[in-house]
Amino acid sequence: MCRVLAYIGPEIPIGSLLLAPENSLINQTLDPEMHPLLQLAGWGFGAWSEHLVEPEEPLRYRRPVAAFYDDNAEGIIPSLQASTLLAHVRAAAYDSGTVLADENCHPFSFDGTPFIIAQNGYLPNWQLLQRELLTHCKDEYLEQMRGTTDTEFLYVLLLSLLDGDGDDDVKRGLEEMLRVIERAMRELDLAGLTKLKMALVAKDRIIGVNYGLGHEGEAHPDGDWRELRTADAGSDDHSLGMLLEPMYVMTGRNFEDYEKSYEVDVTPADEATSAIFASEPLTEDTGDWSEVEFGQMVVLERVGDGITSTTSELDV
Repeated sequence: MCRVLAYIGPEIPIGSLLLAPENSLINQTLDPEMHPLLQLAGWGFGAWSEHLVEPEEPLRYRRPVAAFYDDNAEGIIPSLQASTLLAHVRAAAYDSGTVLADENCHPFSFDGTPFIIAQNGYLPNWQLLQRELLTHCKDEYLEQMRGTTDTEFLYVLLLSLLDGDGDDDVKRGLEEMLRVIERAMRELDLAGLTKLKMALVAKDRIIGVNYGLGHEGEAHPDGDWRELRTADAGSDDHSLGMLLEPMYVMTGRNFEDYEKSYEVDVTPADEATSAIFASEPLTEDTGDWSEVEFGQMVVLERVGDGITSTTSELDV
């Protein structure tokens, strides 16, 4: 499973988010705390900044090499800063069938939507499921696909199901997307564990999603993720534990005062000026992080100098 990090708040050097911390996203390619595999299949980020020529559009960078091998990282990133960031390191099967290309690196970005997307997870048998799912997809998004990943196809499917870009619109679209995937699996007899841990990011806004389907295609799988994660890597129980584990949010103030770390003066969201959504807690004090449980969606938004946070249950 890949790793993802999203940030909103005052403009800070991107290096403070991606390079400098001991548990930086780039370092997680080699040593993720909560994942058994290396993240070697590429990486990328999208960032908004008032200092860009087009501040309403994200600067997007993607490369199909392990992040720690990218000689551009330390050459480009220290020159950039951002008030909104979505970054991702990609894990993939270590075999000849994996396509390493810019087009397969997250985040993905299409015209016609404010959102870019990155994901930890997968949709099994997605190429075959297209027989049912393509009927729900709009041409305006299908024709923008460039890669060969399930995440980019899920981006097409989700955008096609949205009636707007408001929080309630996105919630309804996510709920409907899981329903049509479950129906397609049932129709084609292709049920399988489906992990959808997504970050949809627009300027000053993060929508974090944690949901999916169990091994039999069920929308409400049961289990204690901590116990399941103690099973052997690659086993059904371990995979289910990775599905059910939370995503994480930290809110606070004065991020810019803590160099080379993810530390902030931790506060509740209504007192915060910045927020991070991530695959795993990025600081030693895990109590500073709130959990986005399986089946939940969190919306983090920067309004003026403050942060709003709303968590809701997905009705699937």
